[in-house]
Amino acid sequence: MSAKHEKTGTARYRCPGAFLTAIQAVLIVLAAEWLLAVPAFAQRIEATHTRVAAILGTVADANGDPIPNATIVLQGLAGDRLTATTTDDGSFAIHDVTPEMTYHLAVTADGFADWTSSISVEPGQQKSVGEVTLRILAVQRAITVSYSSKEVAALQLKAEEHQRVLGFIPNIFVTYERHPEPLTAGMKFHLAYKGLTDPTFFGLQALWAGIEQAGDFPSYREGAQGYAERFGASLASSASEGLFANAIFPSLLHQDPRYFYRGSGTKGSRAWHAILAPFVTQGDDGNAQPNYSQWGGSLISASLSNACSPKSDRGPGLVFTNFGTSMGLHVVLGLAQEFMLPKFTSKAKHEIQ
Repeated sequence: MSAKHEKTGTARYRCPGAFLTAIQAVLIVLAAEWLLAVPAFAQRIEATHTRVAAILGTVADANGDPIPNATIVLQGLAGDRLTATTTDDGSFAIHDVTPEMTYHLAVTADGFADWTSSISVEPGQQKSVGEVTLRILAVQRAITVSYSSKEVAALQLKAEEHQRVLGFIPNIFVTYERHPEPLTAGMKFHLAYKGLTDPTFFGLQALWAGIEQAGDFPSYREGAQGYAERFGASLASSASEGLFANAIFPSLLHQDPRYFYRGSGTKGSRAWHAILAPFVTQGDDGNAQPNYSQWGGSLISASLSNACSPKSDRGPGLVFTNFGTSMGLHVVLGLAQEFMLPKFTSKAKHEIQ
């Protein structure tokens, strides 16, 4: 019994020694592998660093002056994106570029046109794109051209004020514009004032008073006193017609007091246009309207002429006679404006400045 016991105890103490020997062998092997792996890992790290590339360059304008703060973007097909900004001397550098890939290089700067190019690099290469020249963008100025009807009408009116028959008789109540702009109320009064204050207006009234004096109608007194009375009555009635037919009524009714020269078409159509002018006019809206302004002005003129006539000639008959005479004269004047007066009228062209 004692012999067995001793043998068993001896075996128990041998086992730990063998186990320790095995552990030591494993540790020696691991240490050897680690010592061999460290240089290889270092070599791989070094190889990786030597494989990355860089892109260098400068950015300048057309004069060769550097452009600072320009943005450089390197965009890869796989979605990787690297950026840089130029320094004060216009230079830039993009590092850690993966080689053997095609990149899209874009350069942008405020006030300059964009610059783009495709680029690729080799492992470990520091590739220079040289000097990138950016073009200065052309200054774009937005010019808003606004059309002012009043300004154009004022220019057209200014041209009409210089229209003269035979160089001295005003012919301001006709427009030769193809598309005349409507007159404002102030322009209508201005045109009437020009017509009523021109010396030829007084000359025509003096001539008309002489014609009435020769025909002895209305029956004023003979001699200079009778002529003066005729002249005063003619002046008053014509001035009232000019004021009401060319300024007051056109302003209130928004109608144009001018004759619109046609100058084209058949003679018949032009004659009909001239005959209708005292009866049909153009409104400020461009549409044809009954010429209430001319009717009202002629009727007031006829009424005033009746009031200024001798008592023996007054009455409704004289009012309608004078009214009809006035309308007839405007028909004749319209025909003259369409076919005769343009040949003898000096015309000024308006210029939009």
